[in-house]
Amino acid sequence: MYIFDFGAPVGFRLAERHPEWIAGLVVQNGNAYTEGLSDGARAFIALRPETPGAEQTIRDLLTPTGVRAQYETGVADPLLIAPDGWALDQYFLGLPGREEAQLALAFDYHSNVERYDLWHAWLREHTPPTLITWGSNDPFFPAPGAHAYLRDIPNAELHLFDTGHFALETHLPQIAPLIADFLDRTWNQQDSAVQQPGQSASGPDRTG
Repeated sequence: MYIFDFGAPVGFRLAERHPEWIAGLVVQNGNAYTEGLSDGARAFIALRPETPGAEQTIRDLLTPTGVRAQYETGVADPLLIAPDGWALDQYFLGLPGREEAQLALAFDYHSNVERYDLWHAWLREHTPPTLITWGSNDPFFPAPGAHAYLRDIPNAELHLFDTGHFALETHLPQIAPLIADFLDRTWNQQDSAVQQPGQSASGPDRTG
C-alpha cells in the first residue's frame, strides 16, 4: 500500500479494518506521528468551524497561489516542478462541491491524530515490510515524522531527500528505482519462503 499525505490516514483506517489486505507499505510523506507535525500543521489541525477566520485560512490553501506554494515550498529549485500537478489540482478543486469536501476533511483532521497510537500498535503487531521515502523540507510533515516510523518498524528502509512535500515531483528518478527494488527484493523473498519442497521459483526474468 502506497501512502502519501491524506492517503496515510485513509490507508491506516483500511489497514485497521482489513490487515489481510496489506502486504507491505511504501510511505512517502505520509505522517502518522505527532513529531511529524510542523508548527504550521499543528495550527491547521487545531482549527475548528467555530474559530473566527478558520474557514478562510483553509480556503486560502485552496487558491492557485496556495496550491502552488504547497508544491514549491522546501524545494531547492522550483523550476524542476512541472506545472501540471498544481494545475490539475486546481482544476479539480474548482469542480462543484470540492472545496466544501476539503473543508470537511480539514476540520476533521484531528480525528486522524487521535488514532495515531492505534496505528503504531498496528505497525508493531503486523510489522509490514516498509520503505520510507521522504522530502525532508516538507512544510507540513518534516523529517522527524519519517524517523518516528523506525520506533515501531525498526527494519523499515528510510531514505530522505532534500525536497518538499511532493518528493516525486523533483526526485522521481531517485525514488522510483528504490520502490522497484524494494518490491522485487521483498516479494521474491516472500515467494521463496512459501515454496514447497521440490517446487521451483517462477516469474519474469529480471536478469537482463
